[in-house]
Amino acid sequence: MNENLKVAFGLVGGLAIFLYGMNLMSDSLQKAAGEKMKKVLGAMTRNPLLGVLSGALVTAVLQSSSATTVMAIGFVSAGLMTLPQAISIIFGANIGTTMTAQLIAFKISDYIYIIIFIGFILSFLAKKERTKYIGSTIFAFGLLFLGIETMGDVMKPLASSPVFVNMIGKVAQIPALGVLVGTLMTLVVQSSSATIAVLQNFASQAVPGTQTSIIGLAGAIPVLLGDNIGTTITAVLASLGQSRNAKRTAAAHCIFNISGALLFIWFVKPYAALIRAISPKGPEVDVISRQIANAHTGFNLTMTVIWTLAIGLMVKLVMKLLPKTQEEIAEESGPRFLDEANIHQPALALHLVCKEILHCSEIAGEMLRSLTELTRKGSEAVRASLAEKERLETGLSGKINDYVSSVFAAGTLTEEQASQATGVLFVLNDIDRIAQSSASLAGQIADNEAAGGKMRFSKKAIAEVNAAAAKMEALYSHLMESIAGGTTIPMEDLAADRITLLQQDDALRNEHMKRVAKGECDSQKTASYNNILTALSRIGNSCVNLADFAARRVDFRALLKEPEEKKA
Repeated sequence: MNENLKVAFGLVGGLAIFLYGMNLMSDSLQKAAGEKMKKVLGAMTRNPLLGVLSGALVTAVLQSSSATTVMAIGFVSAGLMTLPQAISIIFGANIGTTMTAQLIAFKISDYIYIIIFIGFILSFLAKKERTKYIGSTIFAFGLLFLGIETMGDVMKPLASSPVFVNMIGKVAQIPALGVLVGTLMTLVVQSSSATIAVLQNFASQAVPGTQTSIIGLAGAIPVLLGDNIGTTITAVLASLGQSRNAKRTAAAHCIFNISGALLFIWFVKPYAALIRAISPKGPEVDVISRQIANAHTGFNLTMTVIWTLAIGLMVKLVMKLLPKTQEEIAEESGPRFLDEANIHQPALALHLVCKEILHCSEIAGEMLRSLTELTRKGSEAVRASLAEKERLETGLSGKINDYVSSVFAAGTLTEEQASQATGVLFVLNDIDRIAQSSASLAGQIADNEAAGGKMRFSKKAIAEVNAAAAKMEALYSHLMESIAGGTTIPMEDLAADRITLLQQDDALRNEHMKRVAKGECDSQKTASYNNILTALSRIGNSCVNLADFAARRVDFRALLKEPEEKKA
């Protein structure tokens, strides 16, 4: 047989064995531990760091970043996970997948066949299903290394081929070409682990008569970067036909790897020197496989740290690339919990109304938090965002009122339930006022920021408004937590809050007049400043009213419990 054909067949055959072993190992591990790994993903996503750790752990166990990525995309598509949580898992999966390259770097050629034999015996003779899966995993692990060994054997003649050496020399000298080669390889094979294994084998071939790698670490790193870009196609394919957030998760995976390649390509030689310094020493052909594995791990660790710290920016980027559709906007503006089918079940209907009111309160809380951002730096974008949130809150509030009216019209409410329904509407009314006052206050501040010269408020005035808005936001958050938890707020605390709010309003107005007298503030801005203080005062009064109604008329804790008729 022609020598070139022999090499080509050996290479594709070895690659086929490797891919089969890789897929079989991943499938067996998923059958043995997949459900537990799903639970890990679902439980460990309370913050980005835990999300990264869970993504890395699951991928290291399952030996498949694709499996973890598909899981995360499935979770976010089903609404079981938020976009930032799914993105943090994707970051972790990129770390976990480097374990494959680290395993490949071990020299276990003397033990391949005994590993295959042990795995086969276990999977063939075992009675327990779990033991069979463990056997299949060991068998697949052996096949994986058999594929690597096969590829390594057929590649040895290539090292003495002038054409091949010349081609590899071009790739090593032109980093961009190396990235392109790595990307195309992974796009074709659909497995970055496989292409990195091929790369490790290529790099382990020596220049004839020496112990120097034919490509060297500096030549291998760009190909490695391309492998990372190519692997994003799996996430893209998995997101097809899924929700918008699933597509955003796939986009985050693409941005992660592409941005990393664009960053590292400028520092290939220094990075190669760093990896050589921290890797085992010895003849290059003996240690380069481990160096490539370490370069892969270092790349993914570095990019994970960078993007985990900037996860908010990643979310903004993918939202910019894939903005909200009209359907998403309509879904967000609509009720999450109200169900027309439950109107004739008063206990369940009131339970759903209370959950929807808490949804409304979240929107109002977001508006209050945005106010402090406005007072720090004027932004028309923030003002527009607040106006949109007010529109959402007002629309949602209207639907809650209509729903409660329908419950009343059904004539199934007891006297106590009717009183509770009236009480929750009073709570909703004050949440409405807080949202409206926040939007009004934002408009006043944004108009001030847009004004030039002396027509703007002084820095002291803005600082005072900022401090007052922060207090209002803290008060509101505390009150809504108390209401949602059913905590009774002592009446003396309410009285004290009222006095504090009145004193704050008087103090702010007096300080403004003092600044006007000193010429620090323009007297023509007094009316505008007073409007801001009036909006703040209304927010404060509504907060106190919320606590008052919750303390006297509405037991949210009781209403938020699952009603018996729903359990039945």
